[in-house]
Amino acid sequence: MNTKPVLGASDVTKILYAATDFAKTNNWAVAISVTDDGGHLLGMVRLDGAAPMTAKMSEAKARTAAMGRRETKIFEDIIAQGRVAFLSAPNLDGLLEGGVPVMADGQVIGAVGVSGVKSSDDAEIARAGIAALKL
Repeated sequence: MNTKPVLGASDVTKILYAATDFAKTNNWAVAISVTDDGGHLLGMVRLDGAAPMTAKMSEAKARTAAMGRRETKIFEDIIAQGRVAFLSAPNLDGLLEGGVPVMADGQVIGAVGVSGVKSSDDAEIARAGIAALKL
């Protein structure tokens, strides 16, 4: 039988706290979502001033990063390079930069998705949250 680490409730809290702190330091109004490796929502926060749609978009980015096992920027780049058929991929609705997988022992154990500012900044916020785990 194979085993792997999983994100616990305290891990989700650490990620959300660190990502929120980083976003607030930069005065960025965003939503931040954390999912497990199957893309199921474990936690989400929408900061004051973030548009309502950012909540759904951050979850979609996290789900796509978890299920796709890679940063969502890779998918955005594939589409931008002309592979528009990729837009029809099932269950991948967060195909914009800002979703980052959480890796432990070489395996994806979850993902963080952020929405609300420039996509590269969304990804930076996600990485700041993940860094709090010190994996």
